[in-house]
Amino acid sequence: MNGLEISSFVAGLPKVELHIHIEGTLQPALRWKLAQRNNIKLRFKDQEYNTYEELLESYRVTYNHRPELGGRKDVPTFLEAYFAGCEVLITEDDFYELAMDYLKMCQEMNVRYAEPFFDIQAHTRRGVPAEHVLNGYLRAQKDAADQYGVRSNWIFCFIRDESVADGEAAYETALPWAKRPGGKGLFHAVGLASNAYERPPNLFANAFARAKKDGLHITTHCDFGQKDTHEHIRQAIFDVGIERIDHGLDVLDKDELVTGLVDKNVGLTLCPHAYHRRTATEVLFPKLRQLLDHGVKFCINSDDPVYMHDVWIDGNMEKAYHYGGLSKKEMVQLARNAVDMCWADEDMKNTIYSELENVEVD
Repeated sequence: MNGLEISSFVAGLPKVELHIHIEGTLQPALRWKLAQRNNIKLRFKDQEYNTYEELLESYRVTYNHRPELGGRKDVPTFLEAYFAGCEVLITEDDFYELAMDYLKMCQEMNVRYAEPFFDIQAHTRRGVPAEHVLNGYLRAQKDAADQYGVRSNWIFCFIRDESVADGEAAYETALPWAKRPGGKGLFHAVGLASNAYERPPNLFANAFARAKKDGLHITTHCDFGQKDTHEHIRQAIFDVGIERIDHGLDVLDKDELVTGLVDKNVGLTLCPHAYHRRTATEVLFPKLRQLLDHGVKFCINSDDPVYMHDVWIDGNMEKAYHYGGLSKKEMVQLARNAVDMCWADEDMKNTIYSELENVEVD
């Protein structure tokens, strides 16, 4: 992690994670295990991974997740690697084990509460029944709360580079698992994920409106450095009426966007290591101070840690603490921001607030 060790202060902070893609937590050991169990050949294009060591080696790559920006052609882009990992997820038990692995790590990292992103389209288009995905995660949600003390409410995502109609159909399929009257309680929000290139939030305006009508929260990715990112942020704030933005760091380039965030109390779920992979330290981390100075609420998260050098929420927070020059008091405020921004019930939020009150910051 750029030579940094996670400090005892960051390790001990009570945490809330609001930007984590569950498929991006699929660790190589579980991927290998599921491949063997489901008789799936691990490969990328012409490259086969015939041993666990070969599979591990494939993760030692700095992925370029923007194919439209070019880059090396002999390695997978981030999204290609991400979706290749999904190939081993077939049965309800597979999705259950994936989620339980992540939620157990939450316990180890003092993450008290999480709102993982998930989708069904990446799996149903492979022939996996939607209920395998949804029931696997639902079981894990309940078991992790009992076994690890980690609570979670999940966020259903539209895959934005698929058709809007497909996304809306996937939502209809998943709706019985929503947290609403008569629902099973897995997810309480919808989001917009995957490649944002020329896929602005307004394309899904009707889908978001439907989710709000169904009593669900809404959020959307506005990727850092993406083409048209400022317009994506503008649409999210002023057209769609989004409740929070995932990434959105480019807001600092335009005063009217900063003002919109502050006036409408829209927070950002930032993932510093995801940006640090392609942005110089001296360019990136001063932006955290600028956000604080402008009164923009944000919190620190991990995104897709397995495909981002195994840097999880604690590593991302350590980077913010170290490279951002933030004080302990400011780091506690970022942790508190995550509680403010989350959609947990008041009892859960008050429990974490109480813990944060007792963190030593002198």
